[in-house]
Amino acid sequence: MSSQVPLLASKRLKRDYKDLIQEPVPFVSAHPLDSNILEWHFVLRGPPDSPFTDGIYHGCAKFPKEFPYKPPSLRMFTPSGRFVPNERICMSMSEFHPESWSPLWTVGSVLNGLLSFMLSADRAMGTCVSSDAEKRDFAQKSWKFNLKNKIFCKLFPELAAEAMSKP
Repeated sequence: MSSQVPLLASKRLKRDYKDLIQEPVPFVSAHPLDSNILEWHFVLRGPPDSPFTDGIYHGCAKFPKEFPYKPPSLRMFTPSGRFVPNERICMSMSEFHPESWSPLWTVGSVLNGLLSFMLSADRAMGTCVSSDAEKRDFAQKSWKFNLKNKIFCKLFPELAAEAMSKP
């Protein structure tokens, strides 16, 4: 699959990955699939002083071949009480709003934007409503939930090991 990726998209995504490793975005971890640079998996850690505290939320960003000129699709797999699992998320930095997309936005800025959106109460396609107590419950259960996902365990072995040590 990687050989079918246009050079511009591949170079840009590789540079974004290098930048994320050198200057990590707080509460965000992300890795592209070895077999497809256009598919990235990420984990958002629940920031302190939020109902998501101590939770880990696995998601996926799929970048189009036209990246960085077109935005990615975003979805979350881990139940959080904020996003509907496995449903595409509508936000200004996603495929739903190509008119507001900027080629200057990096993978890191998109994921930072998703984290900010997660912490907001804004409604959109792919979001859901739940109480803070429900979000805290999802946060606690998120560790064990993610262990069921083989891609999560492969790309985030340090988090998988931490999840296995939790009661």
